[in-house]
Amino acid sequence: MKQTILMTALLAASLPSLAQQVRYTVSGTSTDNDKKVYLIDRLTDKAVDSTVVTDGKFAFSGSAQKDALMAVRMERKKWSNAFFNDGTPVAVNMNDSTLKGSPQNERMAKYDIELDRPTRTFLEKTSKMSEAEMIEHREELMDEYNKLLDGQLALANKVFAEERQTLIPLNYAELYFFDNGVGAYDKLVEEQLPLSSHPYLKKARDEVAAMLQPKNSPKTAFIGQQFTDLEMADPDGKMHKISELVVPGKWVLVDFWASWCGPCRAEMPNVVEAYNKFHAKGFEVVGISFDQKREAWVNAIAQLQMPWLQLSDLKGWQCAAAPVYKIDAIPDNILIDPQGKIADRALRGKALQHRLQSIFGE
Repeated sequence: MKQTILMTALLAASLPSLAQQVRYTVSGTSTDNDKKVYLIDRLTDKAVDSTVVTDGKFAFSGSAQKDALMAVRMERKKWSNAFFNDGTPVAVNMNDSTLKGSPQNERMAKYDIELDRPTRTFLEKTSKMSEAEMIEHREELMDEYNKLLDGQLALANKVFAEERQTLIPLNYAELYFFDNGVGAYDKLVEEQLPLSSHPYLKKARDEVAAMLQPKNSPKTAFIGQQFTDLEMADPDGKMHKISELVVPGKWVLVDFWASWCGPCRAEMPNVVEAYNKFHAKGFEVVGISFDQKREAWVNAIAQLQMPWLQLSDLKGWQCAAAPVYKIDAIPDNILIDPQGKIADRALRGKALQHRLQSIFGE
C-alpha cells in the first residue's frame, strides 16, 4: 500500500513537467548547401540541435517546453527565424525569412521582417563604402543609424500595444525595456498577460538591466556614494562647478555627451523633454561635453536647444570627468540627489522619464 501511494505521488509530481513538453517539427529551405543550421533555445541562447542543409533543405524534430521561444539560425549569420513551440509544425525559408506555422508565429515572422529590413539595407550600404567614405559621411550615417534604432523601438512599442494578449511581444522585450526602462517589467507582471509568467520576459529584463547598469561594474559602484565635484568653463569661458546646482530640494542630472556623438544627439530631445517637464519641480541638468572644438560644441548646444548649464574643458576623451566617473562611452549620466549622493546612472529614453516621475510625480 505504501509503495502504491509513493508511486502515485511520484507520478503526480512528474505529470506537470511532462505536460509542459511539446513536440516540435521544423522544416526549412536554404540556398546555403552543406552549411550548418542550428535550432536555438532563446532562453539559454544555446543550440539544442543542429543539422546540415542538403539539396536546399533541412529539418528538426524533438520536444521542448511548451511555448518556448526558439529560433533557427544559419552558421556565421546573425539573422534568425524565431518561433514559439506551440505544437504547430513550422516551415522556415532562410532565404527571405518567411515562415509558415501557427497564426501567432506567422505574425511574428512578419514583424521580424519589418524590424530587420532597414538594418539589412543599412549594412548593405555601408559594406560597399570605403573607410574614407564612411569617415566623410560619418554624421550622415550616424543620423541614419539613429533613425533606424528609433524605428525599431517604435515597432517594439507597437507590438506590445497591439499583441498584448499573445506571446509575440516577448520577441521584442529587450527593445521594449531599453526604451521604457526595466521598471516596466513589474507592470507587465501585474497585468497578468499571457507573457507575464514566461521566463523569457525576466531574462530580457535582466539582460537590459545588465547592459545599462552592469552589476558590480566600476560605473554602478558610484551609486550611493557622494558625488565628486568638477570645475570647467562654460561656452563664454566662465568657470563653474557642479556643486553650484547641488542644493537642498534639487535633483541634478550630470549629462556626459559630445557634439560628434550620434547617440548623444539622438537622446537629447528626451533630456530636453524631461527638463521642461520637471525643472519647475526641482530638476536641474548640467552638460559636460567631451568635445575638442569649441565651435562644434557651441553650435550643437544651439541646434539641440539645450537651455541648461553647459561645461567643457575641450579635451575630448581626456576630459577631466572621464577618470573621475570612469566614463569610457557616451552618452552617460549620473543623477545626484539633494544630499549630494549619486542616486542613479545611465538613465536613457523612457527610463529617465520614469525615474523622474517616481521622484516628482506626474
